[in-house]
Amino acid sequence: MPHLIIEHSHNLPICDNDLLESLHNAAASTLLFDPSMIKSRLIQFQQYKLGNEKCGFVHVQAHIMTGRTIEQKQHLSDTLFQQLQIHLTDKWQLSVHIYDLIPQIYRKN
Repeated sequence: MPHLIIEHSHNLPICDNDLLESLHNAAASTLLFDPSMIKSRLIQFQQYKLGNEKCGFVHVQAHIMTGRTIEQKQHLSDTLFQQLQIHLTDKWQLSVHIYDLIPQIYRKN
């Protein structure tokens, strides 16, 4: 844990693999997780519509097991968001959301 799901518009001005590595490493840098347990993936969207003047978007979902404090979740969210801001200007719509996975209903092999 966590699962980082990075959704982005097709027109990223940087290599998508660089963004993936950057966010994956940022999550590890928080020391909230065993680095070997972090799973990250990108989803590119060809079609999208934004209700503002932004040229594209990146939205990061971090799915983590319940039990983290609000402060820990804020730290993760801030760290990921800061990483986005390093790579992308304010012309981009950037967002991060932390989701709690409920252990009683989460399944994996």
